[in-house]
Amino acid sequence: MTASFLPLTVDAARRADAPEVLRNALLTERAAAECWTVLLAGCELVGKRGLDAQLRKLSEATAEHVGTRWWFADGTVHRKRVARAQENLVTAIAEGDGQEFALAFVGYDNAMAGAVVCAGIGKHRRPVEGSTA
Repeated sequence: MTASFLPLTVDAARRADAPEVLRNALLTERAAAECWTVLLAGCELVGKRGLDAQLRKLSEATAEHVGTRWWFADGTVHRKRVARAQENLVTAIAEGDGQEFALAFVGYDNAMAGAVVCAGIGKHRRPVEGSTA
């Protein structure tokens, strides 16, 4: 499957060996394609709801991959970028605005991929005290 909505996130997840992020990115990709079709067809909200939930799942998988410590410390800027981008996307979906949807997805993909990549730079995922990792 070629990623149309999340190409950067899919690539970053593959390179970072983040299977849950990749799995959720591909599911989000599918939900985005369905939502895009609904927006273009001018249909009602029925097909748009699944994307909201899948965006949350992808954000949760990413937070788990990068680690809570990084996500709420060094990664705070990335976490906030992802949250803002997700808000923009949800707003575009609610308004039924295809152009804003496309633009918001570009921002979301960039923010999500940036978080995955930057978390891996410099080994930010520090082991928990007492662990052997």
